[in-house]
Amino acid sequence: MKLAILGATGQTGLFLVNQALQQGHEVTALVRNVSKITIQHENLKVVESNIFSSNSLSEHFKGQDAIMSCLGFPYKTFSSISGYTDSMAAIVTAMRQSGVNKMVTMTSWYTGPGSGQNASFFVRNLLIPLIRSVLNNMYEMEQYLEKDCSDINWTVVRPPGLQNNPATEKEILIHEGFFVPDDKGNAVTNTVARGDVARFMLSVLNDAQWTRKIIAMCCKD
Repeated sequence: MKLAILGATGQTGLFLVNQALQQGHEVTALVRNVSKITIQHENLKVVESNIFSSNSLSEHFKGQDAIMSCLGFPYKTFSSISGYTDSMAAIVTAMRQSGVNKMVTMTSWYTGPGSGQNASFFVRNLLIPLIRSVLNNMYEMEQYLEKDCSDINWTVVRPPGLQNNPATEKEILIHEGFFVPDDKGNAVTNTVARGDVARFMLSVLNDAQWTRKIIAMCCKD
């Protein structure tokens, strides 16, 4: 497939680019600074683009089979952020302009208000309040896709805390909710390898059952 990847210079994005190339996909990495990608491959094209401009994106979306996004934006302690919704509005507009219909993007566990009640003490009382501005904007982005993008074959992947580790061969656990629960309703883990998130995102490309679905994922220990 021909894939346009946003957030390709981030830690998860780099895993996604490498795995996509290993699987034989043709990758166009859309980045703000082309010098940040040191990967060299005959099937990799690196282009500079503005993630908040649909016109900038659409010229590079033309001819692609799918758009994949690992975009991330830093939290703000005392104010809201809008990077997720602003960039997604530009991405969707560019997809419509260029005739691309398939997209896989990532957010996080616990985006929904009050959805972290079954998380560990640390996550529930310290981590979630710290990154609430990020989770809120991720949730707004998810709501935008659900309400306004019925013409797009999108999939949202929600992972837990990200570890900068390569893909494993562990079984992937999935759940259509804000986290993956155990048999008692508690979160089964707090973390997942970034490489495994990339592995799952690529698997979603060829699985129509996850079209216009939001999926929490992790790996079985």
